[in-house]
Amino acid sequence: MSFKSKGDHSSGSSVSKKWSFLLCLGCFCAGMFFTNRVGTVPQSKGIMRATAMEAEKLKLISESCNLKVKEEKHVSKDIMGEVFKTHHAIHALDKTISNLEMELAAARAAQESLLDSSPLSTDANRAESSRKRRYLMVIGINTAFSSRKRRDSVRATWLPQGEKRKKLEDEKGIIVRFVIGHSATTGGILDRAIEAENQKHGDFLRLQDHVEGYLELSAKTKIYFATAVALWDADFYVKVDDDVHINAHVYVFTTLGETLVRHRKKPRVYIGCMKSGPVLSQKGVRYHEPEHWKFGEAGNKYFRHATGQLYAISKDLASYISINQHVLHKYANEDVSLGSWFIGLDVEHIDDRRLCCGTPPDCEWKAQAGNACVASFDWSCSGICKSANRIKEVHRRCGEGENALWSATF
Repeated sequence: MSFKSKGDHSSGSSVSKKWSFLLCLGCFCAGMFFTNRVGTVPQSKGIMRATAMEAEKLKLISESCNLKVKEEKHVSKDIMGEVFKTHHAIHALDKTISNLEMELAAARAAQESLLDSSPLSTDANRAESSRKRRYLMVIGINTAFSSRKRRDSVRATWLPQGEKRKKLEDEKGIIVRFVIGHSATTGGILDRAIEAENQKHGDFLRLQDHVEGYLELSAKTKIYFATAVALWDADFYVKVDDDVHINAHVYVFTTLGETLVRHRKKPRVYIGCMKSGPVLSQKGVRYHEPEHWKFGEAGNKYFRHATGQLYAISKDLASYISINQHVLHKYANEDVSLGSWFIGLDVEHIDDRRLCCGTPPDCEWKAQAGNACVASFDWSCSGICKSANRIKEVHRRCGEGENALWSATF
């Protein structure tokens, strides 16, 4: 009986342990399940809320930064605009000051020439009254001691004489003079011949500080402009050679005058037939350039400049030459020298092909087409070939008539 009781107890204990283990395992699983359900969900929601809040803060910060950047850009644009306006005003003021300085220097040069015991030209006695008015242009006809026949042919064709020349000055504001310096022997026979010719015609501008010579044309050009701007207050200063025909009897002044008037309000104007010829390094040839090495390699061309037969410059440029004539470099060729003096300046180059027409029939064809020329010459001769003999024929065939001038208004 006692054995039976022991066996029953052992069996019940074994069952109780199994159930206890299963119960514990079930409780553990239930606890894990409950923990995941309760703990995980609130944590996820909290993270999402935190992320949303951070994103909102970042958005606000970004918008604030963008606003600041826009404001900074706007302020930067305003500052740059003010800087540009200020720079423009300073640039305009510099130009005004520069123009005033050139006019003052020109006035001083004129006063000094008048006070000098040796006048710059035979026109010096009338210079004071001449400067009281403003002329349209001063035309200097470059000539030499040996060119008497050329001068007479010019007087017989396109250059007015006597009262007509005076009328040209008074009514049209156009001064015309033959330009010449002095001989190496002061007061010699060459100078006396020019003085006698001037007493007869009164159409010379004598350059006191210049000794004539073919290799001195660049120096002569400088002194001409300096002298002319000191004697006459004009809008333009023109240089023409004495073997160039001005198409039609004084018609040049109409055509040239109308051309120049179109550019009157521009401060620095350089008008002519612009070219760019080769730099000749070979010795012994015509137009040889001793300083050819300054223009680079052999075979290079010059910078653009007006051909020397006829060109015009505005008053500011003539004044610039007058003020700086002692430091302006002279090249072998006069037209190259003039172009080099303007190469670093704010100058407007105007290429007008009417200033370099050919002799008949070229000038006739252009006149018939309604494109009248200002000047005619032969390129092969750098002027009219045998001009003293041929200029009358050129004048007859290319002329437009004297009435064109007196009916013109500038």
